[in-house]
Amino acid sequence: MTIDDPAYLIHRQWMSRAIELAQNAGEAGEVPVGAVIVDVDGNLIAEGENRKERDKDPTAHAEIIAIRTAGQARQNWHLNQCTLYVTLEPCPMCAGAIVLARLRLLVYGADDAKTGAIRTVANIPDSACSNHHLPVLGGILESVCRQQLQSWFAQRRSKSTN
Repeated sequence: MTIDDPAYLIHRQWMSRAIELAQNAGEAGEVPVGAVIVDVDGNLIAEGENRKERDKDPTAHAEIIAIRTAGQARQNWHLNQCTLYVTLEPCPMCAGAIVLARLRLLVYGADDAKTGAIRTVANIPDSACSNHHLPVLGGILESVCRQQLQSWFAQRRSKSTN
């Protein structure tokens, strides 16, 4: 996929929206991760941002919130006509939910060297225990997504040392 490919431009557009949601999460004291779910026709179905601290819920990751919202909007937990955009490579919990929701495509920004369960630390979608193997496209607006996370963590560290 090249930069001038229309699909790449669409992926950048939706990832930009996920980055905005991540920014909202970061400003609310959450790790800045945002997610967007779009149907095959390019319609926005659901959005999510990290809410673990606000909701006091360890499962309130951006991806989980977006998947729950999309299921409600479509009145169906099968999201096989939908694409999930997320700013950070999903963790094992989110990767499992993505597989179970049978999403059509996963697009993410930055790899997660600590808990990435799509291709960095583990590969849940392609594992033998997965009942759904979906295509994955990583690295969309990767530098922006990575910088957003690094800046947020650097800010948190500097506040804790003051």
